[in-house]
Amino acid sequence: MACRDIKKAEMAKEDIEKEADLIKVGNEKQGELVKGSLILEQLDLCSLKSIQDFSHRVLEKEPRIQILINNAGVMMCPEGRTEDGFETQMGSNHIGHAYLTLLLLPRLIKSAPSRIICLSSLLHEKNDVAFDDMNFEKTPYNAYVAYCRSKAANVLFARALALKLKEHNMTGVTTYSVHPGVISTGIARHYDQTMGYGTSWLFNRVLSWFIKSPRCGAQTTIYCAVDEACANETGLYYSDCAVKTPSKQCRSDEEAEKLWAVTVELLKSKLPDYNPFVVEGN
Repeated sequence: MACRDIKKAEMAKEDIEKEADLIKVGNEKQGELVKGSLILEQLDLCSLKSIQDFSHRVLEKEPRIQILINNAGVMMCPEGRTEDGFETQMGSNHIGHAYLTLLLLPRLIKSAPSRIICLSSLLHEKNDVAFDDMNFEKTPYNAYVAYCRSKAANVLFARALALKLKEHNMTGVTTYSVHPGVISTGIARHYDQTMGYGTSWLFNRVLSWFIKSPRCGAQTTIYCAVDEACANETGLYYSDCAVKTPSKQCRSDEEAEKLWAVTVELLKSKLPDYNPFVVEGN
């Protein structure tokens, strides 16, 4: 479990382990034993250095990686830049995840069958990725537009990666983009600053009665990560545990190729002569 804030991660780990202990006790009575181990690692998706360090640690410790869930995200935050100069939402939600995925991809290929899940949003439909203005250098910053573009990039990246894996004759690695639903989490913490005073309260106190719990919101991600029903599907977009039709831009292989090219160009200083489409040991 890769997290930016290790103190909060420790609290989450304790909660998860307590619930796992209860499940374990219940299953032991039925002659079954169900409990794995949960390891915490520090990871800041707004820092390419942090992503690189995390990847090195994981690759040294873990001989197999079969599921990667790109779940981090920031929503409608004030204008800012990541450590490497990217617009915060595009940098964290897309570029950081893309860099992480590319660094881990050879191990995922070696560990096949493996799956890569990119958390997107229904809001990807509202604004296309502007390939010539990824960092709002040509247009005034808009927190809502920036978020929608970053989520469209998530859908396009999953599609592009599926195309590239096929192009390199890599089998056994499948990709998915997911709309988890509108979920009651801390994702609305920036709303007051960017969407208007009181919107955070409205989301957390009023709308939360009508939206999904984190447990419900996780179901489509879990489906894409482990369900055999989608084991042979790749590059598609999912909501409510089913394939759905994404925006016009995100249905286009040509647009996916454009995103791939722009992303690799933005990361080229960190990926000199690096080929992620290899089987380790070959």
